[in-house]
Amino acid sequence: MDSIVKLKRFGLFLGDLAVLYAALFLMLFLRYGEFSSDVARFHFAPFSIIFAIWLVFFYIGDLYDLRLLKNNGEFFIRFIAIVALSGIVAVMFFYFIPDFIIAPKTNLFSFIAIFAVIGYAWRQLYNYMLNNKLSVVRILLTGYNRTTEEIYRQLERNPQLGYGVAFWMKEGLEDKNPQALAETIERQKIEVVVLPAHLKKNPRVAHVAYGTLALGVEVTDLATLYEKIFRKIPVAELEESWFLGNLVKNHRVYDALKRPVEILFVLGLAAATLPLTLLIALIIKLTSPGPAIFRQTRIGYRGRPFTIFKFRTMRLDAEKNGPQWAAQKDDRSTRFGHFLRRTHLDEFPQLLNVLNGTISLIGPRPERPEFVEKLAREILYYELRHLVRPGVTGWAQTHYRYGASVNDAYEKLQYELYYIRHRSFMLDLITLLKTVKFFFTNL
Repeated sequence: MDSIVKLKRFGLFLGDLAVLYAALFLMLFLRYGEFSSDVARFHFAPFSIIFAIWLVFFYIGDLYDLRLLKNNGEFFIRFIAIVALSGIVAVMFFYFIPDFIIAPKTNLFSFIAIFAVIGYAWRQLYNYMLNNKLSVVRILLTGYNRTTEEIYRQLERNPQLGYGVAFWMKEGLEDKNPQALAETIERQKIEVVVLPAHLKKNPRVAHVAYGTLALGVEVTDLATLYEKIFRKIPVAELEESWFLGNLVKNHRVYDALKRPVEILFVLGLAAATLPLTLLIALIIKLTSPGPAIFRQTRIGYRGRPFTIFKFRTMRLDAEKNGPQWAAQKDDRSTRFGHFLRRTHLDEFPQLLNVLNGTISLIGPRPERPEFVEKLAREILYYELRHLVRPGVTGWAQTHYRYGASVNDAYEKLQYELYYIRHRSFMLDLITLLKTVKFFFTNL
């Protein structure tokens, strides 16, 4: 099932690449009336670099998120905004790199206009094909609970994800016989049967489900489907035995290489942002009394406490009534501190934490001891988030709103467990790109 989603995204990527070069060739033909080898030689290399940058922008802008690919006004605005931003970057690229001898004024703006037209037409066509319910994998959903309800609603609203609930047996399979199930599968043209984890352990249900194998039907569990659709782990559907076989996987090569790669990256980032860091510290000192750097105890890898560094964003008396969660629009924040929190610039000093090894660039956000103790009592499996080093940013931060309650912590935990299970350099890169997107959209 996961291969279907990957194939759709890959097809979209190849289509975008083809349209970019088609727009380039069309622009050159309209501009010069021919397509000679000299014209191609002068334009191919610089525009290829531009295309690589544009494709990264497309990803950051969620143009490859299947959940958002619908032919509506929101998608039109998103597409045009990303093309416009990419065009600005292209203009800067040509004017700041004089080694390319082509003059981009006419050519570049002509290319942007041509691509905007044919690129949007291509996306409209692809979105239409994705949203065609005839192209979805037909699912038989069994049982009824909050998780199945979430899946049903999500798939009904988003056929472009590639799955559709063709039939829903809310009563489950306990009272079914193999023949009745086989008839339903054939009548509804079912391709995948989805079972809750507890039903798979039922001998009666297992016997009924086993009979579907002869029909060439895939049988999967509810947690697996939920994970593919929402990119988080459905904690309510799992038992301790699942974590033993799925969460603590061997990431030996990744864990060994991540640390030196992070150190090199952070040293370069710290050097590049040093002027900005000094400016922020100066503004904090000038606009509110107190230190520029704020220190606080957090819980990190394997439950060990450590000191985290951040730019101070709140008044000195912010916790005169004791520890409390910070809200997105916290009235304890200073005016400049509110800007720092909104843009996440207050996180810059945590590069020191990355260098001393207490946190990583990517991982679950570290919580305060007071909150960890409370959340561990109220949320099942909460302590598992400490299996990896906490991060400056993380998968949960790029997928869920600012957390300020037990319910928020529960939702974020499901994303954090997804990251722990699937952590890799590619997932880290995706998380970094999404973090960059949040920074620019919050300015």
